Amino acid sequence: MTVVEAVRGDLTRQHADVLVNAANSSLLGGGGVDGALHAAAGPALLAACRRLRAEQLPDGLPVGEAVATEAGLLSARWVIHTVGPNRNAGQTDPAQLAACYTHSLDLAVRLGATSIAFPAIGAGVYGWDPATAAEVAVHAVRSHPTDGLELIRFVLFNDPLLAAFRTALEDTAQ
Repeated sequence: MTVVEAVRGDLTRQHADVLVNAANSSLLGGGGVDGALHAAAGPALLAACRRLRAEQLPDGLPVGEAVATEAGLLSARWVIHTVGPNRNAGQTDPAQLAACYTHSLDLAVRLGATSIAFPAIGAGVYGWDPATAAEVAVHAVRSHPTDGLELIRFVLFNDPLLAAFRTALEDTAQ
């Protein structure tokens, strides 16, 4: 059985096989979770992302898709990068947000990971409100196959997000 939990914390300090990056489509770093992961991982993460852009993703990573790289100095084996829909730019389809989670889970399973830590994708500068972001994320995770994953952790950086994710987890536990 897969444990699904929500904790308050710093994603860059999580011990998991996979840390999920709420990336921008360039994959070359940015603000928020993306910037924090790049800073903590050191230059290896940026180098891996530059290789992806040069070899596989010349136009960047599309919204909802996921791709993995090495984790650099992070306490993880891999970083899975996914691009959330930017609600502030008119990307309001919850299915795109759900795809960030399901495609990341699919990739983690293919990599052989047993644990994965997610941020609240889209709930920062991309404008998704905490309750909606949490409902979409939890529903996507709970309704998707997680073969081999023992732990799925949502790592939230503030109390309103933590409360929203805990409420969504409680609502789906019945």
